Amino acid sequence: MYKYFPHTAEDTAQMLDKIGIQSLDDLYADVPECIRFRKEYNLPEALSEIEVRQMFNDLAQGVTPLKVFAGAGIYDHYAPSIVKNIIERSEFLTSYTPYQAEISQGTLHYIFEYQSMMAELTNMDISNASMYDGATATAEAVLMAYHAGKKCTKVLVSETVDPKTLRVINTYAKYHGIDIEKVRQHDGVTDQADMREKLERGGVAGVVLQMPNYYGIVEDYSGFADAIHAKKALMIVNGVAADYSILKTPGEWGADIAVGDGQSLGIPMSFGGPGIGYMCCSEKLIRKMPGRIVGMTKDNRDQRAFVLTLQAREQHIRRQKATSNICSNQSLMALYVTIYMAVMGKQGLKETAELSYAGAHYLCQRLLENKHFTLTYNQPFFNEFCVTFDGDIAQLQQICMEKGFLAGVQVDANTLMFAVTEQRTKAEIDELVNIIATITSTKD
Repeated sequence: MYKYFPHTAEDTAQMLDKIGIQSLDDLYADVPECIRFRKEYNLPEALSEIEVRQMFNDLAQGVTPLKVFAGAGIYDHYAPSIVKNIIERSEFLTSYTPYQAEISQGTLHYIFEYQSMMAELTNMDISNASMYDGATATAEAVLMAYHAGKKCTKVLVSETVDPKTLRVINTYAKYHGIDIEKVRQHDGVTDQADMREKLERGGVAGVVLQMPNYYGIVEDYSGFADAIHAKKALMIVNGVAADYSILKTPGEWGADIAVGDGQSLGIPMSFGGPGIGYMCCSEKLIRKMPGRIVGMTKDNRDQRAFVLTLQAREQHIRRQKATSNICSNQSLMALYVTIYMAVMGKQGLKETAELSYAGAHYLCQRLLENKHFTLTYNQPFFNEFCVTFDGDIAQLQQICMEKGFLAGVQVDANTLMFAVTEQRTKAEIDELVNIIATITSTKD
Protein backbone atom coordinates (compact mmCIF):
# COMPACT_ATOMS: atom_id res chain seq x y z
CA MET A 1 0.00 0.00 0.00
CA TYR A 2 2.83 2.39 0.89
CA LYS A 3 5.18 1.87 -2.05
CA TYR A 4 7.75 4.49 -1.11
CA PHE A 5 7.97 4.14 2.68
CA PRO A 6 11.35 2.71 3.78
CA HIS A 7 11.44 -0.46 5.84
CA THR A 8 11.90 -0.08 9.57
CA ALA A 9 14.62 -1.99 11.41
CA GLU A 10 11.89 -4.31 12.68
CA ASP A 11 10.62 -4.95 9.13
CA THR A 12 14.14 -5.81 7.98
CA ALA A 13 14.75 -8.13 10.94
CA GLN A 14 11.51 -10.02 10.26
CA MET A 15 12.36 -10.52 6.59
CA LEU A 16 15.91 -11.69 7.39
CA ASP A 17 14.57 -14.12 9.97
CA LYS A 18 12.04 -15.46 7.46
CA ILE A 19 14.75 -16.40 4.96
CA GLY A 20 17.12 -17.66 7.65
CA ILE A 21 20.02 -15.20 7.55
CA GLN A 22 21.46 -12.84 10.14
CA SER A 23 22.23 -9.63 8.22
CA LEU A 24 21.91 -7.87 4.90
CA ASP A 25 25.59 -8.57 4.23
CA ASP A 26 24.74 -12.28 4.22
CA LEU A 27 22.63 -11.66 1.10
CA TYR A 28 25.84 -10.78 -0.77
CA ALA A 29 28.03 -13.52 0.67
CA ASP A 30 28.55 -15.03 -2.78
CA VAL A 31 29.89 -11.75 -4.22
CA PRO A 32 33.72 -11.80 -4.20
CA GLU A 33 35.25 -9.29 -1.81
CA CYS A 34 37.58 -7.97 -4.52
CA ILE A 35 34.70 -6.47 -6.51
CA ARG A 36 32.70 -5.09 -3.58
CA PHE A 37 32.73 -1.32 -3.11
CA ARG A 38 33.91 -0.44 0.41
CA LYS A 39 34.67 3.28 0.10
CA GLU A 40 32.49 6.23 0.98
CA TYR A 41 30.12 7.34 -1.75
CA ASN A 42 31.06 10.65 -3.34
CA LEU A 43 27.69 12.27 -2.71
CA PRO A 44 26.93 15.86 -1.68
CA GLU A 45 25.58 16.62 1.76
CA ALA A 46 21.86 16.05 2.21
CA LEU A 47 19.59 19.07 1.77
CA SER A 48 16.25 19.82 3.32
CA GLU A 49 13.20 20.19 1.08
CA ILE A 50 13.36 23.98 1.43
CA GLU A 51 17.04 23.99 0.44
CA VAL A 52 16.39 21.77 -2.59
CA ARG A 53 13.61 24.04 -3.83
CA GLN A 54 15.84 27.08 -3.33
CA MET A 55 18.68 25.41 -5.24
CA PHE A 56 16.42 24.84 -8.27
CA ASN A 57 15.01 28.36 -8.01
CA ASP A 58 18.56 29.72 -8.09
CA LEU A 59 19.36 27.61 -11.15
CA ALA A 60 16.28 28.98 -12.91
CA GLN A 61 17.18 32.62 -12.30
CA GLY A 62 17.93 34.40 -15.52
CA VAL A 63 16.78 31.51 -17.70
CA THR A 64 14.30 32.70 -20.32
CA PRO A 65 12.10 30.01 -21.93
CA LEU A 66 12.59 30.09 -25.68
CA LYS A 67 9.76 30.57 -28.15
CA VAL A 68 10.10 27.41 -30.20
CA PHE A 69 10.06 27.52 -33.99
CA ALA A 70 11.82 24.16 -34.34
CA GLY A 71 10.42 20.69 -35.00
CA ALA A 72 12.07 17.79 -36.83
CA GLY A 73 10.13 15.25 -34.78
CA ILE A 74 9.48 17.09 -31.49
CA TYR A 75 6.79 19.77 -31.46
CA ASP A 76 5.70 22.45 -28.99
CA HIS A 77 1.99 21.71 -28.64
CA TYR A 78 -0.26 22.82 -25.79
CA ALA A 79 -2.07 20.34 -23.55
CA PRO A 80 -5.04 21.33 -21.36
CA SER A 81 -4.20 21.37 -17.64
CA ILE A 82 -6.63 18.53 -16.95
CA VAL A 83 -4.29 16.09 -18.73
CA LYS A 84 -1.41 16.59 -16.29
CA ASN A 85 -3.75 16.59 -13.29
CA ILE A 86 -5.20 13.19 -14.21
CA ILE A 87 -1.95 11.39 -15.06
CA GLU A 88 -0.40 12.57 -11.79
CA ARG A 89 -2.93 10.55 -9.81
CA SER A 90 -0.93 7.89 -7.96
CA GLU A 91 -2.80 4.92 -9.42
CA PHE A 92 -1.76 6.05 -12.91
CA LEU A 93 1.68 7.48 -12.21
CA THR A 94 3.15 4.51 -10.35
CA SER A 95 1.46 1.51 -11.95
CA TYR A 96 3.36 -0.48 -14.57
CA THR A 97 2.60 -3.57 -16.62
CA PRO A 98 -0.92 -5.04 -16.21
CA TYR A 99 0.12 -8.68 -15.94
CA GLN A 100 -2.82 -9.61 -13.69
CA ALA A 101 -5.95 -8.55 -15.55
CA GLU A 102 -8.23 -9.01 -12.55
CA ILE A 103 -6.45 -6.26 -10.61
CA SER A 104 -5.45 -4.08 -13.58
CA GLN A 105 -8.82 -3.22 -15.12
CA GLY A 106 -8.19 0.54 -15.00
CA THR A 107 -4.87 0.29 -16.82
CA LEU A 108 -6.23 -2.17 -19.36
CA HIS A 109 -9.26 0.05 -19.92
CA TYR A 110 -7.28 3.17 -20.82
CA ILE A 111 -4.92 1.16 -23.06
CA PHE A 112 -7.99 -0.20 -24.87
CA GLU A 113 -9.27 3.35 -25.35
CA TYR A 114 -5.82 4.41 -26.58
CA GLN A 115 -5.83 1.60 -29.15
CA SER A 116 -9.33 2.55 -30.31
CA MET A 117 -8.41 6.21 -30.75
CA MET A 118 -5.14 5.52 -32.58
CA ALA A 119 -6.81 3.05 -34.94
CA GLU A 120 -9.43 5.69 -35.76
CA LEU A 121 -6.87 8.48 -36.10
CA THR A 122 -4.76 6.49 -38.59
CA ASN A 123 -7.76 4.76 -40.23
CA MET A 124 -6.19 1.35 -39.65
CA ASP A 125 -7.77 -1.88 -38.39
CA ILE A 126 -5.84 -2.36 -35.16
CA SER A 127 -3.38 -0.64 -32.83
CA ASN A 128 -1.10 -2.25 -30.29
CA ALA A 129 -0.65 -1.05 -26.71
CA SER A 130 1.95 1.54 -27.76
CA MET A 131 5.71 1.31 -28.10
CA TYR A 132 8.89 3.07 -26.97
CA ASP A 133 9.16 5.87 -29.54
CA GLY A 134 8.57 6.66 -33.18
CA ALA A 135 11.99 5.58 -34.45
CA THR A 136 11.96 2.15 -32.78
CA ALA A 137 8.32 1.63 -33.80
CA THR A 138 9.37 2.20 -37.41
CA ALA A 139 12.26 -0.22 -37.06
CA GLU A 140 9.87 -2.80 -35.57
CA ALA A 141 7.62 -2.30 -38.61
CA VAL A 142 10.62 -3.13 -40.81
CA LEU A 143 11.02 -6.38 -38.86
CA MET A 144 7.30 -7.09 -39.34
CA ALA A 145 7.67 -6.70 -43.09
CA TYR A 146 10.77 -8.91 -43.05
CA HIS A 147 8.99 -11.70 -41.14
CA ALA A 148 5.88 -11.41 -43.30
CA GLY A 149 7.94 -11.43 -46.49
CA LYS A 150 9.42 -14.86 -45.78
CA LYS A 151 12.36 -15.09 -48.21
CA CYS A 152 12.48 -11.37 -48.99
CA THR A 153 15.41 -9.72 -47.21
CA LYS A 154 15.33 -6.18 -48.62
CA VAL A 155 13.46 -3.15 -47.32
CA LEU A 156 13.31 0.15 -49.20
CA VAL A 157 13.44 3.42 -47.25
CA SER A 158 12.75 6.78 -48.86
CA GLU A 159 15.46 9.43 -48.55
CA THR A 160 12.73 11.74 -47.25
CA VAL A 161 12.48 9.72 -44.01
CA ASP A 162 13.97 11.41 -40.93
CA PRO A 163 17.72 10.54 -40.76
CA LYS A 164 17.39 9.79 -37.03
CA THR A 165 14.76 7.16 -37.79
CA LEU A 166 16.90 5.72 -40.59
CA ARG A 167 19.82 5.25 -38.20
CA VAL A 168 17.65 3.21 -35.84
CA ILE A 169 16.32 1.15 -38.77
CA ASN A 170 19.89 0.43 -39.88
CA THR A 171 20.83 -0.76 -36.39
CA TYR A 172 17.89 -3.18 -36.24
CA ALA A 173 18.48 -4.37 -39.80
CA LYS A 174 22.17 -5.08 -39.30
CA TYR A 175 21.54 -7.75 -36.70
CA HIS A 176 18.64 -9.39 -38.53
CA GLY A 177 20.31 -9.75 -41.92
CA ILE A 178 18.02 -7.19 -43.60
CA ASP A 179 19.33 -5.13 -46.51
CA ILE A 180 18.24 -1.49 -46.35
CA GLU A 181 18.20 0.30 -49.69
CA LYS A 182 17.36 3.98 -50.10
CA VAL A 183 14.80 5.29 -52.58
CA ARG A 184 16.00 8.54 -54.10
CA GLN A 185 14.25 11.84 -53.45
CA HIS A 186 13.69 14.49 -56.08
CA ASP A 187 12.87 18.08 -55.09
CA GLY A 188 12.12 16.95 -51.55
CA VAL A 189 9.73 14.09 -52.40
CA THR A 190 10.10 10.35 -52.95
CA ASP A 191 11.02 9.42 -56.51
CA GLN A 192 8.24 6.98 -57.41
CA ALA A 193 10.00 5.86 -60.59
CA ASP A 194 13.11 4.92 -58.59
CA MET A 195 10.95 3.01 -56.09
CA ARG A 196 9.21 1.08 -58.87
CA GLU A 197 12.55 0.22 -60.47
CA LYS A 198 13.89 -1.16 -57.18
CA LEU A 199 10.66 -3.11 -56.60
CA GLU A 200 11.02 -4.70 -60.05
CA ARG A 201 14.35 -6.21 -59.02
CA GLY A 202 12.47 -8.37 -56.50
CA GLY A 203 13.17 -9.51 -52.98
CA VAL A 204 11.55 -6.46 -51.34
CA ALA A 205 9.65 -7.10 -48.12
CA GLY A 206 8.50 -3.53 -47.46
CA VAL A 207 8.79 0.16 -48.29
CA VAL A 208 9.09 2.88 -45.63
CA LEU A 209 7.67 6.33 -46.38
CA GLN A 210 7.02 9.38 -44.19
CA MET A 211 4.04 11.78 -43.99
CA PRO A 212 4.69 14.69 -43.71
CA ASN A 213 8.23 13.85 -44.68
CA TYR A 214 11.41 14.99 -42.93
CA TYR A 215 11.38 18.31 -44.82
CA GLY A 216 7.79 19.01 -43.77
CA ILE A 217 6.44 18.27 -47.25
CA VAL A 218 3.05 16.60 -47.70
CA GLU A 219 3.82 14.00 -50.35
CA ASP A 220 1.30 12.58 -52.82
CA TYR A 221 1.40 8.80 -52.44
CA SER A 222 -1.14 8.07 -55.16
CA GLY A 223 -0.23 4.80 -56.86
CA PHE A 224 2.40 3.86 -54.28
CA ALA A 225 0.28 1.20 -52.55
CA ASP A 226 -0.65 -0.49 -55.83
CA ALA A 227 2.98 -0.63 -56.94
CA ILE A 228 4.15 -1.97 -53.58
CA HIS A 229 1.39 -4.55 -53.19
CA ALA A 230 1.85 -5.75 -56.76
CA LYS A 231 5.26 -7.02 -55.66
CA LYS A 232 3.83 -8.60 -52.45
CA ALA A 233 5.61 -6.03 -50.28
CA LEU A 234 4.19 -4.04 -47.36
CA MET A 235 3.68 -0.29 -47.34
CA ILE A 236 4.89 1.31 -44.07
CA VAL A 237 4.01 4.94 -43.37
CA ASN A 238 5.73 6.85 -40.58
CA GLY A 239 3.87 9.99 -39.60
CA VAL A 240 3.29 12.73 -37.04
CA ALA A 241 0.20 11.49 -35.20
CA ALA A 242 -1.55 14.84 -34.67
CA ASP A 243 -1.32 15.74 -38.35
CA TYR A 244 -3.75 12.97 -39.31
CA SER A 245 -6.56 15.03 -37.85
CA ILE A 246 -6.47 16.99 -41.09
CA LEU A 247 -4.20 15.12 -43.55
CA LYS A 248 -5.00 12.01 -45.53
CA THR A 249 -4.41 9.01 -43.23
CA PRO A 250 -2.16 5.97 -43.79
CA GLY A 251 -5.28 3.83 -44.17
CA GLU A 252 -6.53 6.09 -46.95
CA TRP A 253 -3.19 5.80 -48.73
CA GLY A 254 -3.48 1.99 -48.57
CA ALA A 255 -0.73 1.45 -46.00
CA ASP A 256 -0.31 -1.92 -44.30
CA ILE A 257 1.45 -0.50 -41.23
CA ALA A 258 1.25 2.99 -39.72
CA VAL A 259 3.94 4.00 -37.23
CA GLY A 260 5.45 7.10 -35.73
CA ASP A 261 5.63 9.14 -32.57
CA GLY A 262 2.61 10.42 -30.66
CA GLN A 263 4.53 13.25 -28.94
CA SER A 264 2.58 15.72 -31.07
CA LEU A 265 -0.57 14.73 -29.16
CA GLY A 266 0.15 17.22 -26.39
CA ILE A 267 3.17 15.57 -24.76
CA PRO A 268 5.67 18.22 -23.55
CA MET A 269 8.97 18.45 -25.43
CA SER A 270 10.93 17.79 -22.21
CA PHE A 271 14.35 18.13 -23.86
CA GLY A 272 13.51 15.34 -26.33
CA GLY A 273 11.46 12.81 -24.41
CA PRO A 274 9.67 10.76 -23.42
CA GLY A 275 7.46 10.36 -26.44
CA ILE A 276 5.35 7.39 -27.41
CA GLY A 277 5.68 5.07 -30.36
CA TYR A 278 2.42 4.12 -32.01
CA MET A 279 1.89 1.16 -34.30
CA CYS A 280 -1.27 0.35 -36.22
CA CYS A 281 -1.75 -2.22 -38.96
CA SER A 282 -4.21 -4.13 -41.11
CA GLU A 283 -5.98 -7.06 -39.47
CA LYS A 284 -4.10 -9.65 -41.53
CA LEU A 285 -0.83 -8.60 -39.82
CA ILE A 286 -2.13 -8.72 -36.25
CA ARG A 287 -0.09 -11.79 -35.32
CA LYS A 288 3.08 -10.26 -36.70
CA MET A 289 2.68 -7.16 -34.53
CA PRO A 290 5.15 -6.80 -31.63
CA GLY A 291 4.15 -5.90 -28.09
CA ARG A 292 0.66 -6.62 -26.87
CA ILE A 293 -2.96 -5.85 -27.60
CA VAL A 294 -5.70 -5.24 -25.03
CA GLY A 295 -9.16 -6.57 -25.84
CA MET A 296 -12.63 -6.17 -24.36
CA THR A 297 -14.79 -9.13 -23.31
CA LYS A 298 -17.36 -10.09 -20.65
CA ASP A 299 -16.79 -11.89 -17.36
CA ASN A 300 -18.89 -14.69 -15.84
CA ARG A 301 -21.33 -12.07 -14.52
CA ASP A 302 -21.84 -10.67 -18.03
CA GLN A 303 -20.00 -7.48 -17.09
CA ARG A 304 -17.53 -5.69 -19.37
CA ALA A 305 -13.92 -6.70 -18.72
CA PHE A 306 -10.54 -5.99 -20.32
CA VAL A 307 -7.81 -8.56 -20.99
CA LEU A 308 -4.42 -8.88 -22.66
CA THR A 309 -5.62 -10.49 -25.89
CA LEU A 310 -2.30 -10.93 -27.67
CA GLN A 311 1.17 -10.92 -26.13
CA ALA A 312 4.02 -11.48 -28.54
CA ARG A 313 7.09 -10.44 -26.58
CA GLU A 314 9.77 -12.60 -25.02
CA GLN A 315 8.38 -12.17 -21.49
CA HIS A 316 5.27 -14.10 -22.46
CA ILE A 317 6.40 -16.68 -25.00
CA ARG A 318 9.59 -18.50 -25.96
CA ARG A 319 12.27 -15.98 -26.90
CA GLN A 320 12.84 -17.48 -30.35
CA LYS A 321 9.12 -17.18 -31.11
CA ALA A 322 8.79 -13.57 -30.01
CA THR A 323 8.09 -11.00 -32.73
CA SER A 324 10.32 -8.57 -30.86
CA ASN A 325 12.60 -8.39 -27.86
CA ILE A 326 12.67 -4.58 -27.71
CA CYS A 327 9.11 -3.31 -27.71
CA SER A 328 8.70 -1.43 -24.44
CA ASN A 329 5.23 0.05 -23.95
CA GLN A 330 5.11 3.71 -22.92
CA SER A 331 1.95 3.14 -20.88
CA LEU A 332 1.92 6.43 -18.97
CA MET A 333 2.36 8.31 -22.24
CA ALA A 334 -0.43 6.22 -23.78
CA LEU A 335 -2.67 7.45 -20.97
CA TYR A 336 -1.45 11.01 -21.59
CA VAL A 337 -2.39 11.06 -25.29
CA THR A 338 -5.65 9.21 -24.59
CA ILE A 339 -6.76 11.93 -22.17
CA TYR A 340 -5.49 14.62 -24.55
CA MET A 341 -7.48 13.25 -27.50
CA ALA A 342 -10.57 12.74 -25.36
CA VAL A 343 -10.42 16.32 -24.05
CA MET A 344 -9.61 17.90 -27.41
CA GLY A 345 -12.07 15.85 -29.44
CA LYS A 346 -12.07 15.66 -33.22
CA GLN A 347 -12.82 19.35 -33.61
CA GLY A 348 -10.13 20.42 -31.17
CA LEU A 349 -7.48 18.33 -32.93
CA LYS A 350 -8.56 19.76 -36.27
CA GLU A 351 -8.45 23.37 -35.02
CA THR A 352 -4.97 22.81 -33.56
CA ALA A 353 -3.77 21.49 -36.91
CA GLU A 354 -5.35 24.39 -38.81
CA LEU A 355 -3.72 26.98 -36.53
CA SER A 356 -0.33 25.28 -36.97
CA TYR A 357 -0.78 25.21 -40.74
CA ALA A 358 -1.79 28.87 -40.91
CA GLY A 359 1.09 29.98 -38.69
CA ALA A 360 3.69 28.10 -40.72
CA HIS A 361 2.47 29.53 -44.02
CA TYR A 362 2.42 33.04 -42.58
CA LEU A 363 5.99 32.67 -41.29
CA CYS A 364 7.13 31.30 -44.64
CA GLN A 365 5.54 34.21 -46.47
CA ARG A 366 7.20 36.74 -44.16
CA LEU A 367 10.64 35.11 -44.43
CA LEU A 368 10.49 35.06 -48.22
CA GLU A 369 10.04 38.84 -48.15
CA ASN A 370 13.66 38.87 -47.00
CA LYS A 371 15.91 38.53 -50.08
CA HIS A 372 18.37 36.36 -48.13
CA PHE A 373 15.84 33.50 -47.94
CA THR A 374 14.42 31.29 -50.66
CA LEU A 375 12.06 28.32 -50.41
CA THR A 376 14.17 25.17 -50.66
CA TYR A 377 11.43 22.95 -52.07
CA ASN A 378 8.48 24.19 -54.10
CA GLN A 379 6.16 21.61 -52.59
CA PRO A 380 3.03 21.68 -50.38
CA PHE A 381 3.84 21.68 -46.68
CA PHE A 382 1.89 21.46 -43.45
CA ASN A 383 3.37 23.16 -40.38
CA GLU A 384 7.06 22.72 -41.21
CA PHE A 385 9.13 23.96 -44.14
CA CYS A 386 12.71 24.42 -45.34
CA VAL A 387 14.31 27.66 -46.50
CA THR A 388 17.73 28.27 -47.98
CA PHE A 389 19.73 31.04 -46.29
CA ASP A 390 22.69 32.73 -47.92
CA GLY A 391 24.42 33.55 -44.63
CA ASP A 392 25.79 31.89 -41.52
CA ILE A 393 22.96 29.76 -40.08
CA ALA A 394 24.73 29.02 -36.80
CA GLN A 395 25.28 32.73 -36.17
CA LEU A 396 21.67 33.53 -37.08
CA GLN A 397 20.36 30.90 -34.65
CA GLN A 398 22.68 32.06 -31.88
CA ILE A 399 21.51 35.67 -32.09
CA CYS A 400 17.86 34.56 -32.23
CA MET A 401 18.42 32.41 -29.16
CA GLU A 402 19.87 35.36 -27.28
CA LYS A 403 16.66 37.22 -28.16
CA GLY A 404 14.52 34.36 -26.82
CA PHE A 405 13.75 32.40 -30.00
CA LEU A 406 14.69 28.86 -31.05
CA ALA A 407 14.91 29.55 -34.77
CA GLY A 408 14.51 26.27 -36.57
CA VAL A 409 16.66 23.20 -37.14
CA GLN A 410 19.69 23.31 -39.42
CA VAL A 411 19.32 20.61 -42.07
CA ASP A 412 22.57 21.27 -43.92
CA ALA A 413 25.08 24.09 -44.48
CA ASN A 414 22.52 26.33 -46.22
CA THR A 415 19.12 24.94 -45.19
CA LEU A 416 17.07 25.90 -42.15
CA MET A 417 13.83 24.11 -41.25
CA PHE A 418 11.15 26.01 -39.32
CA ALA A 419 8.10 24.59 -37.55
CA VAL A 420 5.06 26.40 -36.18
CA THR A 421 2.42 25.09 -33.79
CA GLU A 422 -0.75 26.58 -32.32
CA GLN A 423 1.38 27.89 -29.43
CA ARG A 424 2.99 30.54 -31.62
CA THR A 425 1.13 33.81 -32.07
CA LYS A 426 1.20 36.22 -34.99
CA ALA A 427 2.99 38.74 -32.76
CA GLU A 428 5.73 36.19 -31.97
CA ILE A 429 6.13 35.36 -35.66
CA ASP A 430 6.43 39.04 -36.54
CA GLU A 431 8.97 39.57 -33.76
CA LEU A 432 11.11 36.67 -35.01
CA VAL A 433 10.97 37.97 -38.58
CA ASN A 434 12.00 41.45 -37.42
CA ILE A 435 14.95 40.03 -35.46
CA ILE A 436 16.08 38.09 -38.52
CA ALA A 437 15.64 41.19 -40.69
CA THR A 438 17.91 43.14 -38.35
CA ILE A 439 20.54 40.39 -38.48
CA THR A 440 20.50 40.13 -42.28
CA SER A 441 20.54 43.90 -42.78
CA THR A 442 24.22 43.88 -41.84
CA LYS A 443 24.86 41.82 -45.01
CA ASP A 444 23.35 44.47 -47.29
